Amino acid sequence: MSATANKERLMTVLLGPHVSEKSTRLADEHNQVVFRVRRDANKSEVRKAVELLFEVKVDDVQVVNCRGKIKRFGGNIGRRPSWKKAYVTLAEGEDIDFLGAE
Repeated sequence: MSATANKERLMTVLLGPHVSEKSTRLADEHNQVVFRVRRDANKSEVRKAVELLFEVKVDDVQVVNCRGKIKRFGGNIGRRPSWKKAYVTLAEGEDIDFLGAE
């Protein structure tokens, strides 16, 4: 894979931050950030994408596959799509500011 194609792939790995009570607590206590990522992404791609996009040093990455919930719409049974999230532990002193406020 060429360098430009690899860089384009890394730009699409992260889908966005996953904001919840748990992710906020992890950010405060353990310097971790939670992202929604592509289902075919692996740990090394997530690490490289975070370091490329946010210019921070990443210590560790853990990924979790989340199954979609089964939902009913009247008599029809459906399923929300499954997705993947990544817990990214940042190096000591590193921080990601999503709002851009300084």
